[in-house]
Amino acid sequence: QVQLVESGGGLVQAGDSLRLSCAASGRTFSTYTMGWFRQAPGKEREFVAAITWTGGVNYADSVKGRFFISRDNAKNTGSLQMNSLKPEDTAVYYCAADRLISFNAKGYRYWGQGTQVTVSS
Repeated sequence: QVQLVESGGGLVQAGDSLRLSCAASGRTFSTYTMGWFRQAPGKEREFVAAITWTGGVNYADSVKGRFFISRDNAKNTGSLQMNSLKPEDTAVYYCAADRLISFNAKGYRYWGQGTQVTVSS
């Protein structure tokens, strides 16, 4: 069982940076893939980035070069550094975890409660 808690969301202006954190509990987190997803109003939850327990990373094309995912297995934490934010990045951001990497939200059993990121133009 893994429990996830996100933090770090907020209201920023276009071009600003924001860092989201994900704190995990559970002994198995260090061997799980961690993913970040986002959901804007009226839209489906979409993949943002993922990092395997060995450090392999994947990004959605829309955030590649602007967002950077990382994790600290010793501390059971993960983060998403978001740079050059755009208004279209506005969404609720979720941290997720499961054994295998997936670009689909259905591939993750464990989810945080989400944190709101709002980017004004």
